[in-house]
Amino acid sequence: MKIVYSEDFKTVYSSDPASAPGRMEAILKELGDFEFLEPERAREEDILLVHTSSHLERVKAIPSVYPLALLAAGGALKASELAFRGEPSFALIRPPGHHAGPNSFWGFCYFNNLALSLQKLLVAGKIGRAVIVDFDLHYGDGTAAIFSGSKKVFYHHAEGSREDILHGIASFLAKRDYDLVGVSAGFDNHEEDWGGTLTTSDYREIGRMIREAAEEKCGGKRYGVLEGGYNHSVLGKNVRAFLEGFK
Repeated sequence: MKIVYSEDFKTVYSSDPASAPGRMEAILKELGDFEFLEPERAREEDILLVHTSSHLERVKAIPSVYPLALLAAGGALKASELAFRGEPSFALIRPPGHHAGPNSFWGFCYFNNLALSLQKLLVAGKIGRAVIVDFDLHYGDGTAAIFSGSKKVFYHHAEGSREDILHGIASFLAKRDYDLVGVSAGFDNHEEDWGGTLTTSDYREIGRMIREAAEEKCGGKRYGVLEGGYNHSVLGKNVRAFLEGFK
């Protein structure tokens, strides 16, 4: 399991909770035994795979955000390439991305990191179809909009009770055929975070379910990207639990 990460992601680039000081540090202290790789910034043409040029220009006009948003997108790109080569990976990045649509951004998200990284593999002909599991508390409206009507990418947002979430993920993964699994990994639905639903062990179980489905359906090709998760006292433990099941 490779972790794609840059020390630049410690930068406090805005006043929103995803950018809060100490958030990345809370995760890093739990992942010391993993292998870390540095990302490079995404190029503008990578962003334009899923976003309009006007969207790009609006983000570019936020100087405190734009360089880091490119780096976050680059982290997802690197993680997706590793996954395609059969190396499970996790992009420990910020800003997050799943609320960023083709021509809109909100909810602490600027570029849709997971969507553009999947789209690049599709455009290159490296994969023919993919699935996205999003277990963040919030619906990834940007991701859903980008792939609306697609016959190549299928999106599932895990919601409801604890049992609904676990059953829904398993059912979604079982009924599809795919070449790769992408995961929008948000941890704000933990029992001690905003959503108050999932336990730390549930994240381990979600990771295990995704790993086993990927091994059965697509040779294990899988990767995740960080989305939400705001209680620093439990965030690192939840990320680690997910990765223990996912790796």
